[in-house]
Amino acid sequence: MKEEIFVDVKHLSELSANNGGWLSIVSEIFSCRLVPCDAGISADGDVRDLDHVSSLISSVDSLLDKEEQLDESTIRYLCFLEKENKLTEFMEEESPVLFTTPSGRTIRAKTLGQRVYVDALANNEVVICKGPAGSGKTFLGVAMAVLALRNRSVSRIILTRPAVEAGEKLGYLPGDIEEKVDPYMRPIYDALLELMGREMFERNIDRGIIEVSPLAYMRGRNLDDSFILLDEAQNTTIEQMMMFLTRMGMNSRVCVCGDTTQIDLPFGYKNGLDDAMQILKDIKGITTVSLQEADIVRNPLVQKIIMAYNARERK
Repeated sequence: MKEEIFVDVKHLSELSANNGGWLSIVSEIFSCRLVPCDAGISADGDVRDLDHVSSLISSVDSLLDKEEQLDESTIRYLCFLEKENKLTEFMEEESPVLFTTPSGRTIRAKTLGQRVYVDALANNEVVICKGPAGSGKTFLGVAMAVLALRNRSVSRIILTRPAVEAGEKLGYLPGDIEEKVDPYMRPIYDALLELMGREMFERNIDRGIIEVSPLAYMRGRNLDDSFILLDEAQNTTIEQMMMFLTRMGMNSRVCVCGDTTQIDLPFGYKNGLDDAMQILKDIKGITTVSLQEADIVRNPLVQKIIMAYNARERK
């Protein structure tokens, strides 16, 4: 049944900017026609969808009223939440700003899944997270590590990941240990550079406050007063994961993150990430978090690419 409604908005120019790009996204997802008017937006379509459209447009207008930075991926995510009847939950509680980068960018959780992840990192000693590329699992893990260092909750940050391509035998590569592991740690370096700025990052590296180490070099260590982050955990074996988790010392926090769709282990090896999430999920102080396709906050095409590959895998 077709119907027409009118939605009052304060920020009509922003909503209809870029040749109506945001409105086109809403029209596409909810199969309706949206037309900017003098004081709002006229919408016509199926009566069952128009309530969703009205709620969505009002929510976007409210976010613009708060001077939130919105983009195409955010609009698509808000549409997803409205379709899942979760938009009200998202709007009721605002994500706090974790901190502001030297370039002026504010860092906060952008999705409901990311809010769960950040809350888990703030309130648990060990957090094990898996999620698709672009869902923020590594960046937010590094951000919470930097925040803990700023707040003096820990005295150092230790970053590690398995170097599967080199078989964990990095001695054949030229240079010292930092130069050997540098190509594998580049995504984490990029996050730290954005969060800290180059000068602070390099100073903390030189003073040993930030330490980068391949997983193979973690054996036998006892890591006190540290925020320890293991990235690409899907490429650990069960034995490596157990070794890593038992390095945790007093007053330390551990973040383990990975993407089980990108496993590079040899055939026949069970990955340590899935295993740890299964056997440790009921232990107090350890929380497991699973981010989904909807939590992807990169270029909107990334979400579409991952959804296409996942759909083929399900078939």
